Amino acid sequence: MQEPDTSNLRSARWFAPHDLTGFIHRTAIQAEGFSGFAIKGRPVIGIANSWSELVNCNIHFRLLADAVKRGVLLAGGLPLEFPTISLGESLMKPSAMQFRNLMAMDVEESIRAYPLDAIVLLGGCDKTVPAQLMGAASADVPAIMLTGGPQEPAHFRGRQLGVGTDTWKYADELRAGKITQADFDELEASAKPSAGHCSEMGTASTMTSIVEALGMCLPGTASIPAVHSRRGQAAEATGRRAVEMALSQGPRPSEVLTKEAFDNAITLLMAVGGSTNAVVHLLALARRVGVDLPLDRFHQISEKTPRIANVRPSGEHLIKQLFEVGGISAVLKELDPLLHSDAITVTGETLAEGYASAPTPDGKVISTLHEPFDPSGGIAVVRGSLAPNGAVIKRSAASPELLKHRGTAVVFDGIHDLGLRIDDPDLDITEDSVLVLRNCGPVGAPGMPEWGMLPIPERLLRRGIRDIVRISDARMSGTAFGTTVLHVAPEAAVGGPLAVVRDGDPIVLDVENQRLDLDIPAEEIERRLAEVKLPEPRYRRGYGRLFIDHVLQADEGCDFDFLQGLPNEESQRIPYGLTSGWQGGW
Repeated sequence: MQEPDTSNLRSARWFAPHDLTGFIHRTAIQAEGFSGFAIKGRPVIGIANSWSELVNCNIHFRLLADAVKRGVLLAGGLPLEFPTISLGESLMKPSAMQFRNLMAMDVEESIRAYPLDAIVLLGGCDKTVPAQLMGAASADVPAIMLTGGPQEPAHFRGRQLGVGTDTWKYADELRAGKITQADFDELEASAKPSAGHCSEMGTASTMTSIVEALGMCLPGTASIPAVHSRRGQAAEATGRRAVEMALSQGPRPSEVLTKEAFDNAITLLMAVGGSTNAVVHLLALARRVGVDLPLDRFHQISEKTPRIANVRPSGEHLIKQLFEVGGISAVLKELDPLLHSDAITVTGETLAEGYASAPTPDGKVISTLHEPFDPSGGIAVVRGSLAPNGAVIKRSAASPELLKHRGTAVVFDGIHDLGLRIDDPDLDITEDSVLVLRNCGPVGAPGMPEWGMLPIPERLLRRGIRDIVRISDARMSGTAFGTTVLHVAPEAAVGGPLAVVRDGDPIVLDVENQRLDLDIPAEEIERRLAEVKLPEPRYRRGYGRLFIDHVLQADEGCDFDFLQGLPNEESQRIPYGLTSGWQGGW
């Protein structure tokens, strides 16, 4: 059997030279207990591990990393694991989203700076997946993703529960007086039974599904439960494939993340009723690789893509049931007529080859294109005088009767104002009102937290009302539901029209006609905008100040302006600095 040519490996720039610099590089690895034999002529596979005890979704990643290493070793490579920042949705304040770009920078610079020939990205919790994809895309060294898988469903009084969707419902029942605090405490004890990310189609499950549609992971791996033996087998296979990618020097992220791949990802997003957060992440990722992806492209694809996955919060089931009937591969197979099925993936084969053996729809969890659960996709884009640059709504999880609505505004100037007044008995609000939350966007909050699912006032809940129209410049948990307009751009804190809405102003929402208007004369809006005083920045130093000064708006993906790909310029795959020679110093 002919040995592969390893002379062109990226890592050979560090380890091959027989000089002082090469001596320093080789002894750095040998100091960890590796022999010269382990280094010589072998592809070095970096494992970017977002494990953290602060992130319950990723708590099992050490075991997965071991399985990846096993695959790398079996294929003749040298696995080297390195940590990255880890972003936990539940515990990080003000929001994990504020640190997505920081994690992307960490991943990008670690890949570029070290002697790595290919990368396995190990992510799960909401922002870890897009952050790793963004960083790897900018470094443009061959990379393949392994996601952590959904946790086991919770069980409460004989019913399977999702992590977030059912929690929000029970919280409303508690506030409405339908259950007791003791009931809610009992729910808490059973809410999260295992490692893994959200068990419904929340943001994490949405993003892991999108990874498969983009072609950035092995086919059939997106939906495997976190604790299933097949998750470890997928990890081993991912390690083996990473070695093959290193030896062939591709495909690189820039070769997989094409315009067609993004169309495929958006089609899948709409078909599963996925999280609105995916819109922001895909916009940011596209700009990393120079793909022109306007916000309106999401609406265009949504209009021609039926929802064929019956998964919470847009449907009935959980990801475990989706996995049992074929997973995301089965969804992609049914979507084949709507996909660019010849798009290349990290396997070196086409997307269609990856889902060719998937089963046909079962009819309960996955439908056919001809008999879908909804005739159009899960997310719509709206625009108008209240959102000149656009906003989004998850129509598949909204109340159909509220998708066309005119009501008067009840305005909150921030999340703390909302908390103080939402249950005030003197608050002038009815079921026809429109709740407006502002100063919660990328700059205003800052970090655009998931505050967009505004709570229904307690007195309305007690009357049996479970949804009213809500509008904000914030985001919303992918597990959430309701008629909530999100990501209003430009946001209030940078002078967007949301800043000038007053209590009692009429607002018109018409999703079918993509309309979101502050229904007052344009002249009055302009007069008010001229009088707007922008709030003082919440940070004066550190990363927070960097974030505020450079973050883009929601319709552009909330990346930093200086991290986007430069036109007509390839990514810098080799770092500056010495990789050979007799110069001393580290």
